[in-house]
Amino acid sequence: MTSVLPQINGPQDLHKLTDAELSQLAQEMRDELVRVLSIRPAHFASNLGVVELCIALHLTFDFSRDRLIWDTGHQIYPHKLITGRFKQFGTIRTKGGLMGYPNPHESEYDLFMTGHAGCAASTSLGLKLGDEMMGRPDRHSVAVVGDGAFPSGIVFEALNNSGHLKRKHLVILNDNQMSICPRVGALASCLDRARLTNFYQDSKKQFRNILGQLPLLGGMATNAFDHVRDAAKALLTGGMLFEELGFHYIGPIDGHDLPTLRHWLNYVKDHPGPVLLHVITVKGKGVPQASDDPVTYHTPPVFEQVGPDRTIVSLKKGGSKAYTDVVSSTIHELMTEDPRVSVITAAMCQGNKLEKVRADFPTRFFDVGICESHAVAFAAGIAKTGARPICNIYSTFMQRAFDQIFQEVSLQNLPVVFTLDRSGLTGPDGPTHHGCFDIAYLRLFPNMVVMAPGDELDVAPMLRFAVGHTGHPTSLRYPKAGLEKIERDVAPVVLGQSEILDWGADAIIFAFGSLLSNCVKAATKLREEGLDVGVVNARFAKPLDAATVQRALEEANVVVTVEEGTLEGGFGSAVLEAANAAGLDARNVVRLGIPDRFVEHAERGELLADLGLDVNGIANAVRQALEKRTGVFDRKAFAER
Repeated sequence: MTSVLPQINGPQDLHKLTDAELSQLAQEMRDELVRVLSIRPAHFASNLGVVELCIALHLTFDFSRDRLIWDTGHQIYPHKLITGRFKQFGTIRTKGGLMGYPNPHESEYDLFMTGHAGCAASTSLGLKLGDEMMGRPDRHSVAVVGDGAFPSGIVFEALNNSGHLKRKHLVILNDNQMSICPRVGALASCLDRARLTNFYQDSKKQFRNILGQLPLLGGMATNAFDHVRDAAKALLTGGMLFEELGFHYIGPIDGHDLPTLRHWLNYVKDHPGPVLLHVITVKGKGVPQASDDPVTYHTPPVFEQVGPDRTIVSLKKGGSKAYTDVVSSTIHELMTEDPRVSVITAAMCQGNKLEKVRADFPTRFFDVGICESHAVAFAAGIAKTGARPICNIYSTFMQRAFDQIFQEVSLQNLPVVFTLDRSGLTGPDGPTHHGCFDIAYLRLFPNMVVMAPGDELDVAPMLRFAVGHTGHPTSLRYPKAGLEKIERDVAPVVLGQSEILDWGADAIIFAFGSLLSNCVKAATKLREEGLDVGVVNARFAKPLDAATVQRALEEANVVVTVEEGTLEGGFGSAVLEAANAAGLDARNVVRLGIPDRFVEHAERGELLADLGLDVNGIANAVRQALEKRTGVFDRKAFAER
């Protein structure tokens, strides 16, 4: 049998295929997803679930001119396969290769670099109105939004506005009963009821045909049926919720039946106003283990062995423990010890490794869905009562709650604890997910305490400090990385105090957070060259240990700050501010961190090396700073002192 997928150089080639070949194409696309997962971790179950939907969309619309936004974007792989990127697909999520999310730099078919949930309905509506203003009113605009993302507040803001504007706007609700973890909330129950009524759309046409043939009463009966139909829709499907927002609701329909999908997409294509098409899909479709366990197979480990019919025989065993493991186990310990402690997550129970917390403390574990703004305001209410909430949310997603951190937490000076997973560089997930900005955006707020553990031994003491610190809101950032441990007598965690590991006359390296180990190794390397280099585990960016910073500026030739966060407004900026406040010359301060640009995807180690944040990069920065500060750098002269 001749392969179909290699022949697809663009969506236009889909129109050359027979129904049988389109079915074969869907199978080959799933086979390609399995092949890639045999090489490296990638998003899997979500992509398996949208294969037919992707094909149907590209057969119905011309997205070289029409508009398509895949919400969140981690289900973009089938779209990439049929928009001219099949030959590059093996490079996905590797340095210099395809991005695992939409990327306008790769293709005209990717309009936005999406990585956060809920925004597609807004941007697709904006595209529609913008096209009208620019004289292109005939262009269609489509958003595909998952049911896990649908409860996001911005989705309903967009639906409300779209219903008011009454423009042609198609929102496809991709309902697979999942976010990354099982979806939660009242809307999920509403959608579950809709799943029970998939007879609705099929029966509508049949009843209309029958009633229309009745003499005299046909027209009256058809109108009566419309009223009955709408009542049934309200009672059984929950579709009236969307109808009241001004959308014409269609569904639910089978998202894996390609002819049915094409029929309904063509039906709604020319509807004059906003339409919500409710499509039922199976996350992990086509791979038995992925459909049975879509949580594990959302981003599974590499497939070590694949059997016939895409059966996964075995997964690669996991590596060493990560920072997330220590944070989750410490949260469990704190909840065991103190009934006031609760934890809130935003649809990331598995990612934050909170399954045991959820099982053991169901009344104090809250998964609010992909609703970060609500999560933070909700935590503020809990804290106001005297309880101790922990908001356990990825750094990149916490940005969505910026205003609530300001208004509901910092302004009220409430002791909410923010644990920011995936801070720093998240590797192959790329610029939408790198947690680069939390140091800067949290340092802005009065009352906020900003912390970062330098290694494994810091994590539990710092989290215990945060929960016990009733005077202010606190934040604790930690990377998506394996644990590292620096053997030492660990200093107790005291508000605003750093931990001096070594002192040096030539250079002092201040490490804020996850790169402490690299700084220690760089200092060791430089000492072997005869340099006197010290290392400080900063621990706090706010309040900063200004006394230790001032001492370093006065006693060392060079002060180097190292952080896995943006240099704009980050820890290094805090050091410069402290120097300015003390009236000290800060020309001997060198800041290392993430520059003022969005960092592409690659393995974390590759990115650190590229940015000069690995051991060699830090050591070179110290050497260059000393050369600039003290004149020509003579390693032998230093060694002979």
